[in-house]
Amino acid sequence: MFNKADFWIGLGVGLVTGVLGYKVITENKDKINTLLEAPRLEAGDIQLEELMRQKERLEDLIAEKQVSPS
Repeated sequence: MFNKADFWIGLGVGLVTGVLGYKVITENKDKINTLLEAPRLEAGDIQLEELMRQKERLEDLIAEKQVSPS
C-alpha cells in the first residue's frame, strides 16, 4: 500500500508547506492583525433610525417565514 519512499515524500512536502506557510504568516503579521481587528461599532455609535430600519426588516423577514410553508 505505502512504502518508505511515499512516507518520506509526504513528510518532505508537509515540512516544506509548513515552513512556507509560517514564513508567509510572519511576513504579513501586521496585515493579518489589521484584518482580524476590524473596527467594531459599539451600541452607542449606531443611530436610532438605523436600528429601527433593521428592526422593521427583521420583523418583515420573520413574518414572511411564518406565512410561507416550510
